[in-house]
Amino acid sequence: MACRSGGCCGSTPINEDNARFLLLALFIIIYLLCGAAVFSALEQPMEREAKERWAQRFEIFRQKYNLSKKELNNFLRSYEEANVAGIRVDAIRPRWDFTGAFYFVGTVVSTIGFGMTTPATIPGKVFLMFYGLLGCAATILFFNLFLERVITVIAVVLKSCHERRHNKAILPQNGQQVHQGGGPSDAAGSRGGNRGDLAGWKPSVYCVMLILGVAAILVSCCASLMYSATEGWGYLDSLYFCFVAFSTIGFGDMVSSQRVAYEGHVTAAYRIGNFFFILTGVCCIYSLFNVISIVIKQVLNWLLRRLEAPCRCFFPSRGHHPHRHPRRNVVAPGHLRTRRDPSIETDAVNDSETDNGRRMSGEMISMRDFLAANKVNLAIMQKQLSEMAIGHPRQSGSSSRHNGFSGGVGALGIMNNRLAETSVDR
Repeated sequence: MACRSGGCCGSTPINEDNARFLLLALFIIIYLLCGAAVFSALEQPMEREAKERWAQRFEIFRQKYNLSKKELNNFLRSYEEANVAGIRVDAIRPRWDFTGAFYFVGTVVSTIGFGMTTPATIPGKVFLMFYGLLGCAATILFFNLFLERVITVIAVVLKSCHERRHNKAILPQNGQQVHQGGGPSDAAGSRGGNRGDLAGWKPSVYCVMLILGVAAILVSCCASLMYSATEGWGYLDSLYFCFVAFSTIGFGDMVSSQRVAYEGHVTAAYRIGNFFFILTGVCCIYSLFNVISIVIKQVLNWLLRRLEAPCRCFFPSRGHHPHRHPRRNVVAPGHLRTRRDPSIETDAVNDSETDNGRRMSGEMISMRDFLAANKVNLAIMQKQLSEMAIGHPRQSGSSSRHNGFSGGVGALGIMNNRLAETSVDR
């Protein structure tokens, strides 16, 4: 009670979600400060050298051709305007023919936005606002559906491997199936329990992160080989371009497929390959980012538990409260965990869960849970919109609340919830 009345954390207890949000905000601020310090130390000397070289060249050129500083600056400003319009010293592909425009709209809807091509007319800028609004939303939906299918494929593969290991643990003896640690008399019960274990089995989130990471690395390495051979970039520069493009950062300092033609009559094949690699790479990196966010949430929950040990101000009271729900992310023995009440999100999902079937290691959504999630996505969205409209969102202690980074509605929202709640901090 001392903490609640003005202890080390103040007079008002901090909600777990708010504490996680503040901790994440603090982490991002520190991360930005550290990144700024590192990039400033790495890049600032090169910037100063470039400015000094440019000042020397500018002065030599002005004196050589007897030009005033004002005239030369006006000429350079005209070139900058031409550069924005797509005019370069070296010949490049047309920006606004059909293929060039298709490349541009691809960078718009994928949110890469290299910046090499931009609309210069007022009608073009106005059309881009409406075009991008629908196109970006549709592409994000495509990425979400791609993520769902990737999770499905990975879950099928991991479950198949799990079943093989599980079947090896069952030894034949006298024509009967004997489970390790049991006798022939309980073979039937073991088979029934094995089916239940496999039905509620969930792959590890760390395995999924590893698989997606390996897939993203393979796509990036293969794409870098193509770019270094065709564009003439160094291999590390090609890897840099792949990450910038696939993560939709899109600086625009390096852009692929910008020449009019490439040697060896491979222009059409290269542009098709460029489109394929960018699409595949963006989908893989997007999926990887979603899984990494779950791992970041686990770290935040671990930090909250560490902070909770010396100070209990994050929660209203230490004792039992009749209306207080157990924390979703608490690590407790199996006999102390209680089954959550069915809700509109998890009524079909909870059916496959038992206290014996739950795992304490990093888990993900099971196949049965994932397929059941698609049946209630519309009802979830309607409920969420209704609660937000009437101003009565779900209580933070409720079993149906979104957990940490589990944003989104429908099947993807349920998948993110299940990714979060069945992780190591459950």
